[in-house]
Parts: sequence; C-alpha cells; structure tokens
Amino acid sequence: MKWVTRENAIVDRIACPWLIHKFVDPGAEFLYVPKERVMEVAAAQGATPFDVPGAELHHYTENGQEFVSFDALIRKYHLADPALLELAKIVRAADGGSARAAEAAGLEAAATGFRLIAKDDLENQRLQFPLYDALYAYCRWKVEENGRLEHTGP
Repeated sequence: MKWVTRENAIVDRIACPWLIHKFVDPGAEFLYVPKERVMEVAAAQGATPFDVPGAELHHYTENGQEFVSFDALIRKYHLADPALLELAKIVRAADGGSARAAEAAGLEAAATGFRLIAKDDLENQRLQFPLYDALYAYCRWKVEENGRLEHTGP
C-alpha cells in the first residue's frame, strides 16, 4: 500500500512511517511531496495521506488534549501495546504537542540532525528507523520496569 505525506519530514512524519511499517503495513511504500500536492498525489496514486490538514490521519484534539498523527494511527488501527502508547507520549511532546516527556528534546534534536544529514526524506526515514526501534525497546523496558515496581511495593 502507498502512503503519502509532506516533504522535509522531522518527528511525526518519520515516526508515522515507522509505526506503519512495524505494526500496520510491512510492505508500505512512502511518498514525500510538497504540502500542497499531498491530497492530489494521494488521489492519483491511491495512497493514504497522513500528517497533512484534511487527512483522516492528522493532528486532532480530544478532551482538550492535543494529539499528533502518530496518535491518529494508533487510534485508527486499534493498537493497544503499552510501549507504543508510551512512545506516543514522546513523539507527541517532540512534535510540539501539549504532552510532556523528558525524552522529547533528545528525539527532536536527533530528528532534526538526521534531516540535516540525509539527502532526501527516504534516506532520512531509513536512517531514523533504528532510532525508533531503540525508543520502542526503551519504552517496552520502561513499561515492564514500572509494572514490576508497581507489583513489588509494600
């Protein structure tokens, strides 16, 4: 399946392809195009648009809290993995949302650095996927450690 978003990806527009590839569509093909062409390319290519105004998979507000496209994917595909939900907090905070996560500043800095050294968005995506693999492993560890701590208290 094809997916399309805005070019010059940074946090959410790299986190979403990682999530799609790992949990929704392992054979996904990603297209990065100018913002004003996303919906046109989506229609012409039969691609699913994301992280662009007017797309189903975009930022939204619920109960006064801001969510990003990564959250929209989690919601649409009913992904309930606690580690993914923890990772969503980091992505949301790094993408400028209202969430707070200590790891967000590091993710935003790394994402910006990768974008600066990559020759294009597909290389940026390729370079950053291991970063998201590592963050997901960290979130799994964090969730498991918190679970152990909660169950071993007095």
